[in-house]
Amino acid sequence: MNPRFLLRRLPLNLAALAVFVVTIFPVYWMTSTAFKPSGDINADTPVFVPTRLTLEHFRTAVAADGFGTFWRNSLFVTVTAVLLALLIAMGAAFAVARLRFRGKRGFVLMVFIAQMAPWEAMLIPVYIIARDTDLLDRLAMLTLLYFIFTLPFTIITLRGFLAAVPVELEEAAQVDGCTRLGAFRRVTFPLLAPGLLATSLFGFITAWNEFAFANMLIVKNQEDRTLPVWLSSFSNTFGTDWGATMAASTLFALPVLILFLVLQRRVTTGFVSGSVKG
Repeated sequence: MNPRFLLRRLPLNLAALAVFVVTIFPVYWMTSTAFKPSGDINADTPVFVPTRLTLEHFRTAVAADGFGTFWRNSLFVTVTAVLLALLIAMGAAFAVARLRFRGKRGFVLMVFIAQMAPWEAMLIPVYIIARDTDLLDRLAMLTLLYFIFTLPFTIITLRGFLAAVPVELEEAAQVDGCTRLGAFRRVTFPLLAPGLLATSLFGFITAWNEFAFANMLIVKNQEDRTLPVWLSSFSNTFGTDWGATMAASTLFALPVLILFLVLQRRVTTGFVSGSVKG
């Protein structure tokens, strides 16, 4: 390879390396702290490489009150919200991408506005609505909120994927005897796999990591709390158990990491194959 070319690319490569280090360091620090003995964590000088590895903090985190319950709550709320968003968004995206109806542009504009609205601006209105409808301290309210928050992005994303699939494919299937629903199910739906995976991954991460609404709406019924709120239980009047907190944070990040690793290759492959077929 041309040395001049390598020299010109050197600043860009160094910048990319710096961004990578800055991005990955918090993850490394969280994970390494989870495995450090308490002496290394509380040392006056930061210990970047643990002197030895221990699972004591993980045992403390798993043995904490409500670990299994909060894990099930987060999984139930997240998966239910994502599935509902995919189901409803698929119909809405199909209508916007394939059908002609009055108010179509206005509907799309409202979806974009809903996507741009900050969640924090709705904290007080949502709390008042939940209080007046007797939905405080209920997982159903939290599930409904996560569904509403992930729905606009899901509609926008699936609309783009649907628009990229040639309508002639569906028309050809209808000529061969398929109904409109059958053509969508047999021809279009398989081509939406990368879009479904990408939106489900985004929705899962969004709902799984949400803290503010879970902390505000689930107050009295402690058994209905989710994992992000559970993480705050390691802070008390005597201080913070950093080892257990980092171990709990590592366990909390594992499902998202596993889901990303499982779907990442399929999403990338689907994008490439979809662009070739389209």
